[in-house]
Amino acid sequence: MLSTRSSAPTMDAEEWRLRCELTDLYHLIDYFGWTEMIFNHISVRLPGPAHNYLVNPFGLNYYEITPQNLLKVGIDGRLAEPADYPANPAGFALHGAIHESRADVACVAHTHTTAVSAIAMKRGGFDHNNFYAAQFYGRVAYHDFEGITLYADERSRMLASLGDKHVLVLRNHGIAVCEHDIPSTFMLLWTVQRAAEVQCQAGALPGDDIVIDDAIKQRCRDAAGDLASGVRVARMVWDASVRRMRSRGSSGQR
Repeated sequence: MLSTRSSAPTMDAEEWRLRCELTDLYHLIDYFGWTEMIFNHISVRLPGPAHNYLVNPFGLNYYEITPQNLLKVGIDGRLAEPADYPANPAGFALHGAIHESRADVACVAHTHTTAVSAIAMKRGGFDHNNFYAAQFYGRVAYHDFEGITLYADERSRMLASLGDKHVLVLRNHGIAVCEHDIPSTFMLLWTVQRAAEVQCQAGALPGDDIVIDDAIKQRCRDAAGDLASGVRVARMVWDASVRRMRSRGSSGQR
């Protein structure tokens, strides 16, 4: 069952653009191997006072997602429009809370790859001593594990843990990253994933790690967005990644 209920001519142009871009993000995460069967979620908030957001239909693989079959839900997780699939209730607490409360955030991506889940199990979390992790120094928050994120009462505690940060390490679980648009969220997710992979590999080697000075970490973080040149790095990385994915026949169907 892959029936659709929405199409480009019947909806606002900005919503259609976001549906297409979010579909590309789902396909990219599948392409890079960061999926977790039918689980996990990526969402983007739609314009308007209702704070409705788009999220994946529960039961589909990421490569099966299309702009048409993305679900529109409210911050309470209830469907805002009829759909042929349910939404995964495990996504409501985190995604709904962030979209309701963080005006600076439009897109939220949650993964638990092996590398990021391993870091989430360690008391020290990210050490920010590799090239990638230095780029999000000072942007990470931590939330203690309370089980599967199903329950509304955890919303306020997750928001308090996140504060004004853009990376939330869900201890003993995984990560959620959030940014002001979809390309920036993808760039941050990729950076966090690479940081986790390098830290895991470094931890397997004997000998002490070289610790980066905090001032240098801060400098890396401040330059990461535009490489101190004014260019929009996240958009360039996004466009290049989508081109690469499509050139290898992994773009899905629209």
